[in-house]
Amino acid sequence: MCDGPWHRRHGFAVDVMLAAGFVLLDTGLTLVGAAWWPEHPGPLAWVMLGAQALACASVAVRRTAPLAVVGVLGVFTLAVTLLISPAGVLTPAHRGNVWAPLATTLAAYGPLFYQRDRRTAYLALAAFTLVVMRPWAPSLTNMTVGLLRTAVGPLLALYFDTRRKLMQALVERAERAERERHLLAERARAEERARLAGEMHDVVTHRVSLMVLQAGALKVTSADEATRRAAEELRAAGCQALEELRDLVGILRTAPQGDRTPSVAGFADLVAESVAVGTPTELTEVGDPALASPVVGRTAYRVLREALTNVRKHAPGARVIVRVEYDNAQVRLTVRNTPPTGGPRSALAGTGSGLGIAHLRQRIELVHGTLHAGPCSDGGFSVEATLPAFVPTSEAAV
Repeated sequence: MCDGPWHRRHGFAVDVMLAAGFVLLDTGLTLVGAAWWPEHPGPLAWVMLGAQALACASVAVRRTAPLAVVGVLGVFTLAVTLLISPAGVLTPAHRGNVWAPLATTLAAYGPLFYQRDRRTAYLALAAFTLVVMRPWAPSLTNMTVGLLRTAVGPLLALYFDTRRKLMQALVERAERAERERHLLAERARAEERARLAGEMHDVVTHRVSLMVLQAGALKVTSADEATRRAAEELRAAGCQALEELRDLVGILRTAPQGDRTPSVAGFADLVAESVAVGTPTELTEVGDPALASPVVGRTAYRVLREALTNVRKHAPGARVIVRVEYDNAQVRLTVRNTPPTGGPRSALAGTGSGLGIAHLRQRIELVHGTLHAGPCSDGGFSVEATLPAFVPTSEAAV
């Protein structure tokens, strides 16, 4: 649908209607003796009347050829003037009339509004005014009326052209102010990200680093093999947390330049980690993992990681079945666990923000996927994510 009023969207149709109106108006005024029409018209008068109609019809192209319209009407007016005097072949019934048709008023509007070369427009209008006013046969009435016919149009053109430029300047100023507000908001967000990154780095990184060092020391000094193994797992988990925290701090400080989260190739490692900590986990992959684009693979990895973490927290003793299906259109990930054999471990269940599933749903919606999570009829729990197989990114284009 086009915007704007009808007359702006159909300018040529409007000009055709104006041209037809002036043809009828000038023809009628000429026949009633308001212009150059003789008292006893002959063949030449009728020919000139037809020529006047054609000259008035040229107003239809006043937007595309404004100087041509002025030239056509000027030539016609000059021809009528020369036929009256000095040729004397036309004798007007009222010699005090203005010979130029009324269409000259509209024609004089075009050169200053539609013509880029103002110097040429002024010269054409000056010549046109002389022809209409007939200063070689001075008459106060004729010269005044003729001047008004050729001056009103240019004055209106100058007014509307100035108004149009003023409106454009105001629009550009508003757009520039909007861009500046956007840049200021972006700068404020960047500063806030940098502040948050600094606080997170100072507070969290320090505490996690201490935990990693203490776990490493415990591994070295402990005589119990199970304790050393648990300390090593704690140290490895802390190192991984520091790595992820460093990536998160980088994202907060600047616009993310890349995501180091593993993709679908890391599913086996997650399952192995789950099995290693005592949660029986089975992975089944159907289809070609290469069909999943990088951003989809990373999103699916996060879903699986969060689901396995929740099983360890809230469903101890449960058995987990992971199924991933790849096809050309979508990637479907299903994580389903059996009913737990014991109650939730309070030390683990109380950790975290409790918003893991909600954050995953927001992340999945960014790639136009869906997430369903809820209890099963057998007492277990199911997480099912459906993602598009391909999400266009600059990384995928490399």
